Amino acid sequence: MQQKLAADMSTTAVQTKGSPATAPRSVPALTVVSHPHPQRIGEQLLLEVLASVGRTAALSRNAPDFSRPGGLLALPLGDPFLSRTPVLFEPAAHGGLRLRVPEDGTQVCVAGESVAGGREFTQEELVAGVPLVLAERVVLLLHLASTAAQSAHRDLGLVGQSQSIQQLRDDILRVADLAVPVLIRGETGTGKELVARAIHEQGPRRSGPFVSVNLGALSKELVAAELFGAQRGAYTGASRDRDGFFRAAHGGTLFLDEVGEAPAEVQAALLRVLETGEVYPVGGHTPVPVDVRLVAATDSNLEARIEERLFKAPLLHRLAGFELRVPPLRERREDIGPLFLHFARQELETTGEGWRLSPTDPRAAPWLPASVAVRLLRYAWPGNVRQLRNVTRQLVIGSRGLPGLRVDSRLEQTLDAESLPVPGRVLAPAGAGVPEAAGEAKSSRRKPSEVGENELLEALRACSWDLKATADFLGIPRPSVYVLIDKSSLIRTARDLSPEEITRCFQECAGDLDKMVQRLEVSRRALQRRVRELGLSDA
Repeated sequence: MQQKLAADMSTTAVQTKGSPATAPRSVPALTVVSHPHPQRIGEQLLLEVLASVGRTAALSRNAPDFSRPGGLLALPLGDPFLSRTPVLFEPAAHGGLRLRVPEDGTQVCVAGESVAGGREFTQEELVAGVPLVLAERVVLLLHLASTAAQSAHRDLGLVGQSQSIQQLRDDILRVADLAVPVLIRGETGTGKELVARAIHEQGPRRSGPFVSVNLGALSKELVAAELFGAQRGAYTGASRDRDGFFRAAHGGTLFLDEVGEAPAEVQAALLRVLETGEVYPVGGHTPVPVDVRLVAATDSNLEARIEERLFKAPLLHRLAGFELRVPPLRERREDIGPLFLHFARQELETTGEGWRLSPTDPRAAPWLPASVAVRLLRYAWPGNVRQLRNVTRQLVIGSRGLPGLRVDSRLEQTLDAESLPVPGRVLAPAGAGVPEAAGEAKSSRRKPSEVGENELLEALRACSWDLKATADFLGIPRPSVYVLIDKSSLIRTARDLSPEEITRCFQECAGDLDKMVQRLEVSRRALQRRVRELGLSDA
């Protein structure tokens, strides 16, 4: 049962379930990404009270309760290192949110930066997700979530609770029992085959075969024979008749991945199959009827390929009887924790360390350290869920026998290479004697056009060529620093340096990267990347 807020709380309690009479809407939410009890990863709290102007949500050790979407059990964070004094969340202008941290309360960090007083986040930052670290032990993701009710039993094999994944599950159920072809769009590594299997398992053909084919991996010379079959002697090496994937999937589902890579002649044959329900084996003249549910997937822009005359428009129209979109991982960061827990459980079972997910000491350090959890949340994940699975395996196996997960230097560099900027605007501490308006004026942004070349150069030198620190120093967004550097005639970038110059400086500085940065006057991160590319290793 839902526990009540402590009686001494002066702020309004947070509800975790919306009224059934109200339409679903997006509200701020907190999702557990790391906790001393790892099984709590994925639990969520909806801050619905913030939808009302002037209302405040409070969060402490003892209240309110987090629960797994669709689940019945609800518990407060409960970690003994968290304070009973609550941190506060307040609505801000234009859909934003303010975080207030009292001096005698729990230490809170935002993506590694300690919060003193408060911080304000825009709606765009909430959409991207804001990592909050409490007492260096509990990591929460502050984000937007839907108030729509979720079922705990219809995950369809898809891990996650984000609004986009909920929508994907709904679309799968809408189309699964129909005979129309389905086109699944999504970046590589997002799990398009899992979606195709869910369509098959939820449809009337679930008892039939599910045949998966990656067109991009087939030989162009043999792709037609692989798909439609071939008669003996139809081509060199065809010593016997072969059925092909279409006939192998008869009565079931055929999943064609990377359909955008199909050669022109195969595209024409696919169109004919969709129109007639018949295939012509290579070397044959008699059509063979097939009863197949076709599900195709692509990470290509098929419309652009049509303009380039690489893909047939009629085939796209026939394949896309119904379209599904699988979101990239960077658009559903609240699912990173549950996905990590899912993959970690699989790996721990193979290593015989499954007990790590059920610790007995409530004061022990979290198995998933806060620093590692924040890195996972801030990484861009160009390889999506597949890459997260591989990173999880690397972490679990690389930390066998250790009390907590450890990130080696190579993986650390990978995760730090494409991380999001630290979100939020600093607010003046309460009772600091400075009006908030003055604090806002001090941290106000400037227009990048107001920054001259010499000022930019001096700021870079003062900040030791740390581009983020330089952006904060100048009061401009970090992307604008990159633009100004590219336009400047006074400043070089790491890509402007020759291999000989970098190697010579590396040797003269004995591999000290900080000395190299000061001598070459380029971004430290970019220089480090060039050093690695050249096979050098910094001390």
